[in-house]
Amino acid sequence: MRSAITICLVPEASGGPFVFHEGLAAGCRAASAAGFDAVEIFPADAHSFPADELRKLLVSESLQLAAVGTGAGWVRQRLSLVATDDGLRQQAVRFIGEIIDVAAEFGAPAIIGSMQGQAVNAASRPAALDRLADSLAVLATRAGRHGQSLLYEPLNRYETNLLNDQRAAAEFLQSRGLAEAGVKLLCDLFHMNIEEAAPAETLREVGSLPGNLIGHVHWADSNRRAMGLGHTDARAAYAALQTSGYEGSLAAEVFPLPSADEAARQTIASLKKLAAG
Repeated sequence: MRSAITICLVPEASGGPFVFHEGLAAGCRAASAAGFDAVEIFPADAHSFPADELRKLLVSESLQLAAVGTGAGWVRQRLSLVATDDGLRQQAVRFIGEIIDVAAEFGAPAIIGSMQGQAVNAASRPAALDRLADSLAVLATRAGRHGQSLLYEPLNRYETNLLNDQRAAAEFLQSRGLAEAGVKLLCDLFHMNIEEAAPAETLREVGSLPGNLIGHVHWADSNRRAMGLGHTDARAAYAALQTSGYEGSLAAEVFPLPSADEAARQTIASLKKLAAG
């Protein structure tokens, strides 16, 4: 498993759970200095994505690109994959599709979290899930052309009313043919601490399903701070991922508290301790 840390390039998301907010170059250099293997980037959109600068920085700082977020489409434009307006939904699909293309240039998948949206009410949820499945199928096909998977992140109940726990999300991906199409789960331990009775057991169960469904992990403590600053059983979660054969990234999508550098150091310390057994 490799370590990764988040870099936010969206001013409107300055209060969000991303560690570095001072630009791409500063974030990559800080990530490298702290000992991370990779970075996860949250860009404004595909057109402003600093691809040339990133290529140089990944080489100079000995980093990889772990994943690219798409949530700015929701933060800035309130676009979602379950919008009842066909035009807005297609706009959301285009927004994410363009990020898929850019991320694939670096061998990285795109993340669908807040862009999934939510149903207007309980009665409209089945139709919203149908729209979500249709949108994910289109986007998975686009990612597959690049040889990439697509990451779907179940969010907690306060952020969406679609799919909140990993088992339900896994069943959704499998029953709709999306897992076979290359859609994988992004298991975020912060959300899991809200929705799962036993996060480690859930990771072990979902990780044992056919198709290696876990594609990415957000390594965040129960309070959305760096691992070790809350009450998550990090050792149990890490062991569950090892048991499932997970070899992807453990990415710190956490608040920069008590500071960005401290959050980075705490994350690396937690991972080193676990890797050492």
